[in-house]
Amino acid sequence: MRLVQALAGIALSVAMPAAAQDHSMHGQHGGHDTPAATQDHSMHGQHGGHDMPAAPVPAAEAKAPPVPTDHYADRFFPIAEMGRARHAMMKEMGGRSFYQVMFNLAEYQARKGSDGYRWDGEAWFGGDIDRLTLKTEGEATARDGVDSAEVQALYSRAIGPYFNIQAGIRHDIQPGPARTYATVGVEGLAPYWLEVEGALFLSDKGDLLARVEGYYDQRITERLMLQPRVELNLAAQDVPANRIGAGLSNAELGLRLRYEIAREFAPYVGVSYERKLGHTARFARAAGDDVSETGLVLGVRFWF
Repeated sequence: MRLVQALAGIALSVAMPAAAQDHSMHGQHGGHDTPAATQDHSMHGQHGGHDMPAAPVPAAEAKAPPVPTDHYADRFFPIAEMGRARHAMMKEMGGRSFYQVMFNLAEYQARKGSDGYRWDGEAWFGGDIDRLTLKTEGEATARDGVDSAEVQALYSRAIGPYFNIQAGIRHDIQPGPARTYATVGVEGLAPYWLEVEGALFLSDKGDLLARVEGYYDQRITERLMLQPRVELNLAAQDVPANRIGAGLSNAELGLRLRYEIAREFAPYVGVSYERKLGHTARFARAAGDDVSETGLVLGVRFWF
């Protein structure tokens, strides 16, 4: 009897969960209080009733949250020390001063009967916005020495992500007599990666000159670069003392192929053509000089 009672108890315990499951399933699918019915009633209330929620406010019309004026770390650390730490961080992340010295041209020019050399470089010191810039350029011949040499001291200020406006002074050491000019100009990176520069020069004698130049670095390989370059010099009037004529006084075209042994050091070879024009050519002929010169160049471009 005890065995029969035990078997009956086991059978009853197995049957009861199954019955409960069937009843639960019946309640889900066949009753009147099913979740599906409730969901249909809710959806009907959203789309067909009169109690629809208001439309959300567009993001463009929402008020911006207030700008935080405190620093959370100040609650746990001395305010003065945290202020010094934040100042040091801002300086390291964009407020530091930098410098660079670069000579785009430092070359020997082999020309028929008048070999010479030429340089064109600049150095700057400052930050992302304000800088002090020094420039120098000139040329000389092995026979006559320095033909022209100038230095410029300029204040440079960024007027956008790609251009700087510059103002300062320029002093011509050669040709004599020496001249000093007030200078204003702009330089930067134009579309298509063109490096451009333009400047006006007003001398202490009232002479107005202008210069426009530009170059483009065409990468052939990872280290081989081809650089076409052009420079134009203009004058508003004749300056006989310096043998400069009004209008476009001279133009120079160059093509240089350089190999970057390192980014900071790249020897190059190329060709340079220079032509004096207008009254400047007349002054050159009167002095017995050539009005045009073509030369092979060998030099190095470097920066640090």
